[in-house]
Amino acid sequence: MSTSRPNILLLMTDQHRAGFTAGSGFGLDTMPCLDRIAAAGATFDRAYTSYPACVPARTSLLTGRFPTAHRVRQNSTAQHAYYADDLLDVLRGCGYSLHFAGKPHMHRDAADFDTFHGPFMHDHGPAASATEAAFDRWLHDLNHGVSSEPTPYPVEAQLPYRIVSGALDALATTSEEDPFFLWVSLPEPHNPYQVPEPYFSLFAEADVPDRLAGPEAIPDLGWRYRWLHELTTAKRPGYDDVWRRYRANYLGMLRLIDDQIARLLAGIGDRLDDTLVVFVSDHGDYVGEYGLQRKGAGMSDALMRIPFVISGPGVEAGHREELVSLVDLLPTVCEVVGADVPNGVQGRSLAPLLAGEIGPEAEFGSMYAELGYGGMSYDEHDRPELHFAYDGSTYDELNSVTQSGGERMVVSGHHKLIVDDCGQRRLFDLRADPAELVDLSDDPAHHDVLDALQATLLRWLIRVADDLPAGAYVPKTTKHNWRWA
Repeated sequence: MSTSRPNILLLMTDQHRAGFTAGSGFGLDTMPCLDRIAAAGATFDRAYTSYPACVPARTSLLTGRFPTAHRVRQNSTAQHAYYADDLLDVLRGCGYSLHFAGKPHMHRDAADFDTFHGPFMHDHGPAASATEAAFDRWLHDLNHGVSSEPTPYPVEAQLPYRIVSGALDALATTSEEDPFFLWVSLPEPHNPYQVPEPYFSLFAEADVPDRLAGPEAIPDLGWRYRWLHELTTAKRPGYDDVWRRYRANYLGMLRLIDDQIARLLAGIGDRLDDTLVVFVSDHGDYVGEYGLQRKGAGMSDALMRIPFVISGPGVEAGHREELVSLVDLLPTVCEVVGADVPNGVQGRSLAPLLAGEIGPEAEFGSMYAELGYGGMSYDEHDRPELHFAYDGSTYDELNSVTQSGGERMVVSGHHKLIVDDCGQRRLFDLRADPAELVDLSDDPAHHDVLDALQATLLRWLIRVADDLPAGAYVPKTTKHNWRWA
């Protein structure tokens, strides 16, 4: 890595499933600009979120801590984030100006940045014209559904366009002498699923690749999948009949996002030579798998895997096979800018990997993630009072039933183990069974694999149980600053 402090551009999408670009092996060319960025940098093909929901994942990105440690496991509890210093503290201490444009959904707010363009959410944002306000009303009226027609408003009214315009305005305030941190947080391709022309027609429904599994898989999945499928089917009968339109809109949204990224990079111009570009998402989306939309049940790779690309000065280009996570971004930035890693950070610096070194198996041979609000689980027959009515078409997939209790996941090699608070365990071979339909936990031929993953999961559970002690002793921090031959 370069010894000087680069500018840092953090590009973040929301509910963006990994593997949906041509550069990652997808059959359609959805994000050519991102693929060019990835080709020039390090692409982490096995990157995972810490939690498949917005605020817990974003808190992990900012603090370098898993939800068990930072204590935010719901989208409504950002104020409970528990940490010593986060990404903004580190960069402010290193002389960076801080800029934000887009969807926050985090424990930081406008006062923490030098410029702040937002807040944008999934169906509205600051509207500077009557057209933008009308588009926001139309977007809201979609009720987080799938539009069967092209959006009747121009690209300039779309939230990514407005967010990038604000980001470009922020760049105009930055100094050529001092480094900047610009976080561009795009609410798409999250629901509601809509896109204007020319993007609506760019990916024909007939050309959309098949999904790994449809609703026929639901009976063999966990009870949360079945509960959510029953709820959604009751509220929106026939919704899965248009899964190809849903997926086509999703792909069109990716191309719209990609064009706005290209517009932003053009605005940065020659300063890109001194800019570390990070592209990441907070979590994935079913995009029709199992006959489901959005997220909310289980820890399948459709929700857990995320795109993760780092490109810029000192980064060696190539695909990386190490298992990495959102929690690794903060310690990576610390090493890049020459800052100490804050107490309580649980991630691993990826800076040596960016320089082309091989990550040690002890640190990068497995990855862990979490799901659940805690407490005891409901079951698929329960219908408790929720924060939305059972009648009508409105629902929230992140509710006190689907998120009840807890699940923990570990991936090692090409196997994944998921264990819940009721003692259910599910073991999958991700290479042979990418849809995660065949549970191998009771297969005698996989008992050794199961034992090894249970031991690995136990090690992670111990590691993330961090009370963030301060002052009682001097913590050992070499785990976050290791080197290897």
